[in-house]
Amino acid sequence: MTEWRVPLTDIAMPEEDVQAVLECLDSGWLTMGPRTQAFEEALAGFVGSPHAVTVSSGTAALHLSCLAAGIGPGDEVIVPAFTFVASAEAARYVGAEPVLCDVRSPQDFNIDPEDAASRITPRTRAIVAVHFCGYPADVLALRELCDAHGLVLIEDCAQAIGARIDDAGRQVGTVGELGAFSFFSKKQLCVGEGGMVTTAEEELAGRVRLLRSHALTSSTWDRHRGHDPAYDVIDVGFNYRLDEPRAALGLSRLVRLEENIATRRAIVRAYRERLAGVAGIELAFDDQAVERSSHFAFPVLLKDRATRDRFRDEVKANGIQTTWYPALHAFTEYRQFAPADGLPMTTEVADRHCALPLSSTMDEAAVETVVDVVRDALSRPG
Repeated sequence: MTEWRVPLTDIAMPEEDVQAVLECLDSGWLTMGPRTQAFEEALAGFVGSPHAVTVSSGTAALHLSCLAAGIGPGDEVIVPAFTFVASAEAARYVGAEPVLCDVRSPQDFNIDPEDAASRITPRTRAIVAVHFCGYPADVLALRELCDAHGLVLIEDCAQAIGARIDDAGRQVGTVGELGAFSFFSKKQLCVGEGGMVTTAEEELAGRVRLLRSHALTSSTWDRHRGHDPAYDVIDVGFNYRLDEPRAALGLSRLVRLEENIATRRAIVRAYRERLAGVAGIELAFDDQAVERSSHFAFPVLLKDRATRDRFRDEVKANGIQTTWYPALHAFTEYRQFAPADGLPMTTEVADRHCALPLSSTMDEAAVETVVDVVRDALSRPG
């Protein structure tokens, strides 16, 4: 797909995936229907949630989570400033104001519960906990915080399907009232576009199901089978449906997800072993976090922004693809939400971090190639 020696990520599409989609196309039914329902049931079982509702994207999942939670104009939603912009956009879609908070440290990119607590006001309605790069945030502490203040906890699991919050194996997306997941092409469970909302509450699940398809009281599949010859529209809804080919692809890929996550974790362990003690680079997160993460990306830290930018350019010149995330308050549209303290931990992480290639298709040889290029780049005087 590219001329990178080692791309940032890669997608394996075995024959069984192709056949699953072809069978769906041959069936003649392409919009939301029986495969979508089967995918939802399988996802609920995988995550360990009573309800899983598929939607058209992770952003749609966040949007509908805010709507289902009753968030609206005049409300504030606390969001970590180190995340993809959709985490904050969802609050704005419903008329609420995102309140940016800090992350814990340069070694832990996730939301800081203490900083979140300091930003609660009488207008605060919810906290969005982002499981960044697949590493679970401290949602148990955030759950206590939300319960103490009567707030809704929304888990942004877009990068973290399969991540565990404890050694008992409880997964992300099961602690908050709602969990929002993404099936975008770079994600661990990728179908191109798509997402889902998980919840333990039947009322919330029903609300998301209603709003994802124009607030219609019946689906096209129901009417096709003659179950509901007519329908009503009972709210303002959206076209956030997942289609059948993507559901078929997701069903096919889901059976390999645990294995793929294990492969990603093994690659991360190999990286950490080879990069430990290498001058000029610092590893993020700790060993416990590595074991619980589902490893969307492998982030490392450089000395400062200038070093990171120079490093990025040098490894790119040697065929190694990388990426990084700006802080939300660095974007033109989101400068207005920057607090007076400047979010020092988020700013430092945004300036220093860089993600190295990671996918379930990588092998030890690819790791060695990346590490050799990294060592060479760091050995050059800056």
